[in-house]
Amino acid sequence: MASPLLGRRIVLGITGSIAAYKAAELLRRLRQQGAEVQVVMTAAAKHFITEETLRTLSGKPVLGDMFAAPQHWKVEHVAAADWAELVIIAPATANTLAKLAHGAADELLCCLALSTRAPLLIAPAMDEGMFQHAATQANLARLAELGYCVMETEAGFLASGKEGQGRLASLEKIVAETERLLSPQDFAGLKVLITAGPTREAIDAVRFISNRSSGKMGYALAEAARRRGAKVMLVSGPTALPAPFGVKVLAVESADQMHKASLQEAKKAEIFIGAAAVGDFTPAQISAGKLKRDKAIPLRLNPTQDTIAAVAALGQKRPKVVVGFAAESEDLIKQAKRKLVRKGLDLIVANDISQREGGFGSDFNQASLIFADGTVRAGERLAKSDLADEILNTIKMLLAQKRRKR
Repeated sequence: MASPLLGRRIVLGITGSIAAYKAAELLRRLRQQGAEVQVVMTAAAKHFITEETLRTLSGKPVLGDMFAAPQHWKVEHVAAADWAELVIIAPATANTLAKLAHGAADELLCCLALSTRAPLLIAPAMDEGMFQHAATQANLARLAELGYCVMETEAGFLASGKEGQGRLASLEKIVAETERLLSPQDFAGLKVLITAGPTREAIDAVRFISNRSSGKMGYALAEAARRRGAKVMLVSGPTALPAPFGVKVLAVESADQMHKASLQEAKKAEIFIGAAAVGDFTPAQISAGKLKRDKAIPLRLNPTQDTIAAVAALGQKRPKVVVGFAAESEDLIKQAKRKLVRKGLDLIVANDISQREGGFGSDFNQASLIFADGTVRAGERLAKSDLADEILNTIKMLLAQKRRKR
């Protein structure tokens, strides 16, 4: 599947904040994902970043002077407003927030914001004193009332030399919100619970048993579901991955912790996706201190609880769709079908972990989707982000089928 920004038309408004230099990298990222970007600058923004830089990165003339003679006979702010599928203002100064909140139209960017019917994404950036001022906070509340999507600022080192709230939201978060605003919201209103990553089963005070799962598939599913409008809870074992923006993450370590958290949250979810590589065994006895290696120590293992099967057996509180994963090294389809039937799942995603570019830690996967009636849909090698969307599309189809059977 292509990037959700491929071919999408975005106006990027830049105002007079020192954070304007970050707009060049934001522009580059949007273009890298295939978006068309028209830059609009305020007069103050030109003190912090050059038109030449932005023109080169966007491949389009930069707009800014409301009274400049047009190259073609059209009213620039109206034409750009009609062209845009999304307007991003990043960074947005306190002055610009005040103008937008009160409908001022003294610059091209403000006129465009009033004229467009496209969604408006605003990413403020300013010193903490300005950000915390009652007037700024009132303007932010007013913008939310008007239906604008306002990003939260971040805390950290500011241009004034102080530390505090007011930094521009990270570019990763701005891009993620851009993708959401330009994606179909076909999972809006749905609560999705996803498990991800490995678990760790303690042997002693410092050692544990685990597996090679990176958590990438579960995190890709969480990001895709959130982008498509779902309210996502991610129960995650230990990973090196950053928390997906807009997703509530519940960190756990052991299989027992993941089991208890999943059962509790599953009762509130419409969809459960068990993408975690939960440890199948846990030591029967855990040493309180560090075991010495001066002699052999027998390690007796007990099986852990089957979380996915337990979720599928919740009865009236069972999620509408329960999806599992089968990571196998041999007899993939046969083993996956056995798991699907034994656990009572609606769908199982089967992948061969012996694949060189599709096993644990890889950014790619080649998985087959197996349905409750035994149907198998063989998959091709995909990026895990693309496979996540394919799985969600299949879940959407299963939900529709269940609704028709009511």
